[in-house]
Amino acid sequence: MLAPKAFLDALSGHTSRMFNGETPLPRNEFETQFKALMQSGFSKLDLVSREEFDSQMVVLARTRARLEALEAKMAELEAQVAGQVKD
Repeated sequence: MLAPKAFLDALSGHTSRMFNGETPLPRNEFETQFKALMQSGFSKLDLVSREEFDSQMVVLARTRARLEALEAKMAELEAQVAGQVKD
């Protein structure tokens, strides 16, 4: 994984080289090179895709719901046990 500072330094260096050429790049060429540069940088970072993030959020929500249900059931059983001990 590339450290954020190293990533920004590399991005800055590449961007400087694109702008400091003898002839300025046409807009579409700049966009193409910048997109490739960003994709290269992002591939070096420890990122997850939006689809993977969303699927993990669904799993987390389902797990939380199950945990809450188990906690409620546990509280109910503890109340029953406490009621039986008093009797």
